[in-house]
Amino acid sequence: MARRGVGTWIREGVWEIPLRRYTALVLAAVLVAGLAVAVRAVLRDDPSCGPGVARPEGGDECVGVATGPYDFGQSRLRDVVRAIGRENDRLKPGGFVTVALLLPYTTASSTSLNDIRHQLMGAYLAQYQANHEANGQRPQIRLVLANPGATGAHWRPAVEQLAAMTTSADRLRAIVGVGQSTEPNKQAVKELTRQGIPVVGSTITADDLANGQRGRDPYPGLARVAPTNTDEARALASFAKVSAGRALLVYDKPGDPYTRTLQESFAALIKGSPYEPQPFTPPADRTEEGSTANTFRQITHLVCDTSRETDTILFAGRHTQLRQFINALGGRGCQDRRFTLLTGDEASYLTHEKDLDRGALRRNLAVRYTSLAHPDAWTKARERTGGSVADFAALRRLLADAARAPMGPIGPAALDDGQLIIGYDALRLAVHGIREAVPAGRSVPALTDVGLQWPQVKGSLRVAGASGWICLDVHGNPYDKAVPIVELTPQGGSRFVRIAWPEGKPPGKECLPPS
Repeated sequence: MARRGVGTWIREGVWEIPLRRYTALVLAAVLVAGLAVAVRAVLRDDPSCGPGVARPEGGDECVGVATGPYDFGQSRLRDVVRAIGRENDRLKPGGFVTVALLLPYTTASSTSLNDIRHQLMGAYLAQYQANHEANGQRPQIRLVLANPGATGAHWRPAVEQLAAMTTSADRLRAIVGVGQSTEPNKQAVKELTRQGIPVVGSTITADDLANGQRGRDPYPGLARVAPTNTDEARALASFAKVSAGRALLVYDKPGDPYTRTLQESFAALIKGSPYEPQPFTPPADRTEEGSTANTFRQITHLVCDTSRETDTILFAGRHTQLRQFINALGGRGCQDRRFTLLTGDEASYLTHEKDLDRGALRRNLAVRYTSLAHPDAWTKARERTGGSVADFAALRRLLADAARAPMGPIGPAALDDGQLIIGYDALRLAVHGIREAVPAGRSVPALTDVGLQWPQVKGSLRVAGASGWICLDVHGNPYDKAVPIVELTPQGGSRFVRIAWPEGKPPGKECLPPS
C-alpha cells in the first residue's frame, strides 16, 4: 500500500473528515428542530394562531385582533366569519374604516358561544347593509374580530392592538360589542375611551359601566344601545307592579358590575320588605357550575317559608346560576304555590339552554325577564312610537337574503334570544356616528370626532333600531328604550309578553330626553 502524502493527511484529517462530521451534526440538528416544530404544531403549542392573533406565553387560547377571516377554532362561527371575510376583501384600500367587534370568542361555554354567534351575525348584516344599501354614503365599513380571552383576562394586549390600528392603514374608528358587564370589560372600556377610541356597547347594562352616574362621565366616547339595569328594573316594575311585602330578593355576593347594580335596583323597588335578601356566592368565573346548586336548594326552603301572600322572587345573578336556581325551584316543597321569578336580560342566555329543567316551568313557576330585544316586540305590540314594524322588517329581510349568495351563507340563525337584533343595532349606531363625523370634502372622520356624535343621536337624528328607537341622552345612554318583557316557556324558547318602558310610557314622537 502506498504511503499517503502529508498534504493528503492534512486535507482529510484536518478538513474533510471533521467537516463531514460537522455537516452531519448540523443536518441532524435541523431535522430535530423541524420535527420539534411539527410536534408543537400538532399539539397546538405554536404561539401563532392567525393574522393579528397569538397565544400569550403560558396561555392556550388565541387572543388579539384577527385581521383576516379567523374563527378562533369555533366551528359554529365559521360560516359568518367567512361571509365577513368576503365582504372585507371586496373593499378598496383607502375607501374604508375599520370597526372591531370585541367579544370573548374563545369561551368554553356553549350557551355564551351561541349568543356570540348571533351577535356576530347581526353585526355582519349591519355591515353589509351599510356597504350596499346606503345610497353611496362613505366611508365603507370593514369589520374585524377582537378577542380579549374567554374571561377578558387578556384585554390589555387586545386594547393595545386596537389603539395601534387607529393610526395605521386600518383606520380603526369604533369598537362595538364588549360583551358582559364584567370587571375586565370595565377596565377595557375605560382604557379604550381614555385613548379617545369610541365604544358602542351592545349588551352591557351595568349602571357603573355607563356615563352620567352621579353627574360624571368616566368613559368619554361610550354609547350604549341597551338600557341600564336601573332602567330595566324600572320598566319591570311598571309592568309587574312589584310590591315590597310580596317579594323576596336573591342575589350574587360579592357580585360583578352587572349583578351588583341589578341587586341595588331591585332592592330599591322592594324597600321595606319584611324578608332579608338571600345571598349566594358563585365561582369567580360565573360560567362555571361551582357548588351554588346546594345553596339554591336551601334557599328554596326559605322561599316556601314565606307567607302565602309572597308570590315574587327577584333574582340578581348570571345565567348559569339562574339556571341552577330555576332547576332547584322545580323541586321545591311548596309546588302548590305559584311564584313569578323576575330577572334581568341575562335570562336570554337560557332561551336554548339544554340543561335547563323546562319541567320546572310547569310547576307553578313563571320566569320573566327584561330582554334587550325580541322578534315579536314590534309585530305583536301596538305601540305608535318608540319603534316600528318596518324597522324590524328591514333586519328580517337582510337575514333572509343572507341564506344565499352573495351575502351568505352565514349559518343557522335565531332571533328569540335578542342577540342578533342587538348586535345589528350596535353596529348601525357605530356606522351612524362614523358617517355623521365625516367633514365636508373628506371621506374619513377623525377618530375623536366619532364619539362626539352620540349626544346628537335623538329626535330626527335617532337611529331606527330593530330593537326600538335609539335616542341617546348627552351621556350616551338610551332614553326610554323599549324593554320587551319575555317569559321562558316549558316547550323551549321564549314567549313575548309585552313592551315595558323605563318612563312608564313610550317616548313622544320627537324622542327628545328631558333636561
